[in-house]
Amino acid sequence: MKKILLLGGSAQQVVAIEKAKELGYYTVLCDYLTDNPGQHHADKFYLLSTTDKEAVLEIAKKEAIDGIVAYASDPAAPTAAYVSEQLGLSTNPYQSVETLCNKDKFRKFLLDNGFNSPKANGYTSVEAALNDITKYQLPIIIKPVDSSGSKGVTVVRTLDNVEVAINFAFKFSRGKRIVVEEFIEKKHPYLVGGDIFVKDGQVILWGLLNCHRDNNVNSLVPVGKSYPLTLTEENINNIKTTLQLIVDKLEFKTGAMNIELIVDKNNRVFPIDIGPRNGGNMIPELLANIFNVDVVEMTIQSAMGNDFTVLMNNDKGYYATYNLHSSKDGIFNQIQYHESLKPFIMRECIYKEPGAQVEFFDNAAKALGILFLKFDTKEQMDQYMGNMETYIDVILD
Repeated sequence: MKKILLLGGSAQQVVAIEKAKELGYYTVLCDYLTDNPGQHHADKFYLLSTTDKEAVLEIAKKEAIDGIVAYASDPAAPTAAYVSEQLGLSTNPYQSVETLCNKDKFRKFLLDNGFNSPKANGYTSVEAALNDITKYQLPIIIKPVDSSGSKGVTVVRTLDNVEVAINFAFKFSRGKRIVVEEFIEKKHPYLVGGDIFVKDGQVILWGLLNCHRDNNVNSLVPVGKSYPLTLTEENINNIKTTLQLIVDKLEFKTGAMNIELIVDKNNRVFPIDIGPRNGGNMIPELLANIFNVDVVEMTIQSAMGNDFTVLMNNDKGYYATYNLHSSKDGIFNQIQYHESLKPFIMRECIYKEPGAQVEFFDNAAKALGILFLKFDTKEQMDQYMGNMETYIDVILD
């Protein structure tokens, strides 16, 4: 039986473990958390940090694995690429993965290769960042170079709170590096988010989605996705051209890429973040609904070096996900839905049990669960997704 090593066993990563087992592979899991749910699904579990490249390499050698996946995990993606290169397994270039997983390196890559990019620079100390801060035109964004889910990110519109924002970003950086960049005003209400999938160096799946935010709680944290993308065909084609060119320049050959871009008011495409992995918040499951493809299976087979066929069948529906969350701390009781919303709910995934601690939603890791929705019209989708707080009530004790 062939073996696959999976890096990360959170609730959202269990789907990859289960899919690998369904495909007949022996599953080996690494995670540094003692209470990760994935350990109860995998065939074998090691309590180990997924960012410790050498330690993971030793496990991979010991288990004689045939493939490795860092499903929906930016921190673990470089480890997966490093170990795969060392063992001659299916992978993308380690240096390219490193570039994508570090925001300052990615900004330099964009500038060096002629892509649109906001003025930006990386810093390793609070003092260095403060010394340069007047060189930027406000507003600016300050964020860790190596975080995901909007952890440690602040939009700064005046210099009054800039030092607080810098320290906040450093708090969430594993490598103690941050990036400061100028803020790009977008053309339409949403950032462009979602996943694409690459096979033999070509993008074969364009999972381009509207990326929603909850301005009443935190305007930086993704609160949902919707499809189809509400941009012109010209804008969409420019996005596709930009992404394929990035794939080409990085010599990215196989697997999922989680993307976030902005189209500015001059119709220029600005890549903001591109992760060499599947998106979090169950984006692969949403794309499965939209295109009738199994993105998780594609990911597993890609990592195992196997060929696979993709036959997409988009039914032209209006699909969305919504990240269930709380605007305050408390003890979870239940979630109630307005009667008018219920007919559009396809699936409900709740992470919390009654009595569990709930925290204010200031990063994606604090979501309470995911709601999958399908609407009949764009007007319905816009109405509900734009006012979801009036249709969902999170009850706390």
